[in-house]
Amino acid sequence: MKHVPRQTHLKSIEGLIRERPVVALLGARQVGKTTLARELVQKRKGRTTFFDLEDPRDLARLDEATLTLEGLRGLVVLDEIHRRPDLFPVLRVLADRPGTPARFLVLGSASPDLLRQGSESLAGRIGFYELTGFDVEEIGARNLERLWFRGGFPRAYLARSHRESNGWRGDFIRTFLERDMPSLGITIPSRTLERFWTMLAHYHAQIWNAAEFARSFGVSHTTVRKYVDILTSAFMVLQLPPWAENVGKRIVKSPKIYITDAGLLHALLGVETPQALEKHPKLGASWEGFILTQIIRILGARRNECFFWATHAGAELDLLIVSGNRRYGFEIKRTDAPKVTASMKSAVETLGLQKLTILHAGRESFKLGRKIRAIAACDMLGEIKSIRR
Repeated sequence: MKHVPRQTHLKSIEGLIRERPVVALLGARQVGKTTLARELVQKRKGRTTFFDLEDPRDLARLDEATLTLEGLRGLVVLDEIHRRPDLFPVLRVLADRPGTPARFLVLGSASPDLLRQGSESLAGRIGFYELTGFDVEEIGARNLERLWFRGGFPRAYLARSHRESNGWRGDFIRTFLERDMPSLGITIPSRTLERFWTMLAHYHAQIWNAAEFARSFGVSHTTVRKYVDILTSAFMVLQLPPWAENVGKRIVKSPKIYITDAGLLHALLGVETPQALEKHPKLGASWEGFILTQIIRILGARRNECFFWATHAGAELDLLIVSGNRRYGFEIKRTDAPKVTASMKSAVETLGLQKLTILHAGRESFKLGRKIRAIAACDMLGEIKSIRR
């Protein structure tokens, strides 16, 4: 498999470009933003101009940004926009011109939170689109295990062997820490952030405990909070917030922490083969995080729609999607024989779920009870799409 078409993303970005004068395509480094943008340029009719802000020649062309950009027409692509946040005020002026002679696609390796200061002036003019790694909808259910072990970064997933994939992911982690973080304005020493990221990998799928983490790392609560927020803003960590509602139960109020890419999780844990993963103590947690992120991506759920739920009495739900007045629950089990538990029944009743879906590692899908259905991971695409409709 040498190429994976990303037509769904292309269509979504094209739609945003028609709606907004400025579109920000955001995502982790090496996730395929530049490749996707170049595919968009190739298939688009009309004028296009591409600036790579890592190229000194393109940077020099933008020394007088207003003069350079105001004469362009059609689609203008600015790759690595986080390197020149001073361009955002210029884009505001150009976006407000009558007739919108040019539309701008800006690519960045930082989240809207990290770019907020530069993009505030574009409020109402800019649309954000987050590009993730490959998902099961793109690569097919038959490749689910490979996607889980290697992760969704294109070069890691498409590598000729597990060994080559492992090598790429190790190099990515080093480059991200030593070069990419400083380029985003992060001055924390790379070795310190590497230790922290590795420790986070061992807390994957657990409820965040700042006090415990601060003691283990030997720093203050505010420092570990800053570190986890930095990795979240760079798309390396997912903080899943708890669902907080007055339902008469004492609920957990701290987020759960996930390494967003399963392949990077395995690299940080030192897991080099699928066989080694099957014997690793984080096997279940790895599977949970992988399936959870797949559900969110396939549903196209926004961050403010995704939660977990847990009470101090022990009832819990791995993922709660709240879409308008409808609620969908998901439990993720690395087993081929899932069973209904008292916790699941409590979640259905307490949260008023439309349905609770148990995603498991077996091959069969079947009904388990009222509003509860067990779905094999290989069948998850059809089940989740039915919810999306």
